[in-house]
Amino acid sequence: MEYAAQSFMSNQAPPPLIPFQHSSYLARRKVLKLFGGAFHIFDPSGNVVLYCKQKAFKLKEDIRIYTGEDMATEVLTVRTDQVIDFGATYHVHDSQQGGLRVGSLKRKGLKSMLRDEWVLLDSAGQEIGSILEDSAALALLRRVMVGWLLPQNYYGTIGNKPVSVFTRNFNPIVSTIKLDFSMDSQGLLDRRLGIAAVIMLLAIDGKQS
Repeated sequence: MEYAAQSFMSNQAPPPLIPFQHSSYLARRKVLKLFGGAFHIFDPSGNVVLYCKQKAFKLKEDIRIYTGEDMATEVLTVRTDQVIDFGATYHVHDSQQGGLRVGSLKRKGLKSMLRDEWVLLDSAGQEIGSILEDSAALALLRRVMVGWLLPQNYYGTIGNKPVSVFTRNFNPIVSTIKLDFSMDSQGLLDRRLGIAAVIMLLAIDGKQS
């Protein structure tokens, strides 16, 4: 599939790597007991196109994303300087472009206690959109019941335009999210930022579970 259009970040940016060309993905987090978690991102054909590990007990998050399990080629990093991730901002950098900042993801800490909400920021730190859990009522039920009994949707928007839907299905061992960017025909959401967002959704859930 061809990448829909230039990303919102820069008209001068080179085309994204093959892992970021697809309009849909499947993200999976597998719990590694005391050692953190492993994240696999699959393309529509079921091939692993991105992989990363999350180390347990880290005070400051520093997630590195590779093109495969051999971790030979690093493509993205997601980092924060904040020790407590309650309302932290996570900066996404492109390792293939000398650490160029793609954008940032800011978690709305207080609001996310009741309903998950993230703010999307561009490379200059300006707010451009959001990712929001589907329903306040369902979000409350997920927090007072066993969460995995209620599948979860997140809707991403840039301005007022829908750009992504993340559909979560999980169990206590393996959590998965289906990513759908097909409605983003104008390429408003940089796929690199979208991929980083889904990894953070899985990572934060892993810390809370």
